[in-house]
Amino acid sequence: MTEDFTKMVKAMMDSGQEMLRAFNPALETMQVKGFDKMFPTMTKDMMEMWFGRTFNREGLDAKTRLLVTIAALTVLGAQAEAQLKLTIRHALEAGATQREIAEVIWQMSMFGGLPAMQKALETAQAVFAENEENNA
Repeated sequence: MTEDFTKMVKAMMDSGQEMLRAFNPALETMQVKGFDKMFPTMTKDMMEMWFGRTFNREGLDAKTRLLVTIAALTVLGAQAEAQLKLTIRHALEAGATQREIAEVIWQMSMFGGLPAMQKALETAQAVFAENEENNA
C-alpha cells in the first residue's frame, strides 16, 4: 500500500467513527475484543446437523454455508470482526482448509473492496495462528 492510500483509508475510518459518535455516543466505549471467545466452536457434527441438514436438508452442507457466511462477513468489513473470527473457526472445524477460506476472502475484494479484504485476511491469519498454537 502506498502512503497516500493509507492516509485516505485512515481519513475514511476517522470520518466513519466521528459519524458513529454523532449517531450513538454510547457505542464509543463498547468493547468487542474477546467477544468471539464467549462462544465456543461447535463440533462438525453439530454444525452439520443445525446448519447443513436442518435448515435446508437438500441444500448446502455446513462447510459451504460457513464459507458463504465468511464471504458475507468479509464484505461487511471490520464491523463484523468478532463474527468473522468465530465463523472462520467453525469453518475450519467443518473441514474448510486455510486456502479455501483465504480464496473466499480474496474473491470478496471485488464486492467489499480491498480494505475489507485485507482486514478479513488479517483476521483469518490470526485465527489460523491461534488454531495452530492450540493444536501444538
